[in-house]
Amino acid sequence: MKILHTEASCGWGGQEIRILEEARGLIGRGHDVSLACPPEAQIFSEAGRYGVPAIALPIARKSPRALFALRRHIAHSRPDVINAHSSTDTWMAALARLSFAAPPPLVRTRHISAPVPRNAASRWLYTRATTHIVTTGERLRETLIRENGYPGEMITSIPTGIDPQRFQPANRLAARRTLGLDPDLRYVGIVATLRSWKGHHYLIDACQQIGGHDWRLLIIGDGPRRDYLHEMVARLELGERIRFLGQRDDPERWLPAFDVFCLPSYANEGVPQAILQAMLAGLPIVTTPVGSITEAVEHEKSALIVAPENSLALTQAIQRLLDNPELGRRLGAAARATALSRYTRESMLNAMQHVFELVTRAR
Repeated sequence: MKILHTEASCGWGGQEIRILEEARGLIGRGHDVSLACPPEAQIFSEAGRYGVPAIALPIARKSPRALFALRRHIAHSRPDVINAHSSTDTWMAALARLSFAAPPPLVRTRHISAPVPRNAASRWLYTRATTHIVTTGERLRETLIRENGYPGEMITSIPTGIDPQRFQPANRLAARRTLGLDPDLRYVGIVATLRSWKGHHYLIDACQQIGGHDWRLLIIGDGPRRDYLHEMVARLELGERIRFLGQRDDPERWLPAFDVFCLPSYANEGVPQAILQAMLAGLPIVTTPVGSITEAVEHEKSALIVAPENSLALTQAIQRLLDNPELGRRLGAAARATALSRYTRESMLNAMQHVFELVTRAR
């Protein structure tokens, strides 16, 4: 198949990484896969590293220029299927298709749990212009059916899949020595883009109450909240306890060094990649019941799940795991077993390939 991905977002996070990993995986299976995105987007500069051909188009915002540029590219490249990922590029692809006598089918992937407007325009976009909808979690699928009234048969839940060879349990002390971390300290970690809804500020606030002096918080990621979070740490005088590591391309080297992984998101989640990576690494996890997170982990069985936007609950759960390593080992082992059975990269590629084959056969 010839598959064209479109992505209007200029940000960088799990959504963009999934697009490139999925594209790379299907290229490896012999498909002709490319990406159309704005030239200023980070995904454009990262695509080459993933071996994904990227075409620069001015589609960061809705405009006649964006529409005509995408329409010309579709006419020239003649894809068998288009997979759109954000609102802007979905609208541009949907409108561009109207000018073709036999347009390629449009698959819309919904990566986050933000609500879809309940209006006539959105209903047309999702149920008439779009051939099939993919969500990154079953709860997202159920919401579109229940809240928006979209037909269930045209929506498939396909969580992001992670490479189990890349993310594995490893010796904690060895990992710390390799990374130059103090082997005598205990480490709480988070891997997430620095966006408000990831809940970093609640985690930093929780750190004020963690007992003892032998722990540190490692924050991996970058994003629009960087300055705010640095200022918050300085204001709370937690600079000696909290370390910002910036954007990393090697989270698989850092995760084994953690005693506890924490993701206190309060909105907009599907099944986050960072949760799945931590699960494959066999880490004890503290997180929240947001989006489709509880499809991946279960409270007291494979993670500790606390109420969102609650610093005290975060403190108590983190402290519990720091004080009870055996509980952490049990939760981490159960989380890894779940990830291996349900959230591998091959499972994701198989499911996405099936959707693309389904919509192209029905064309």
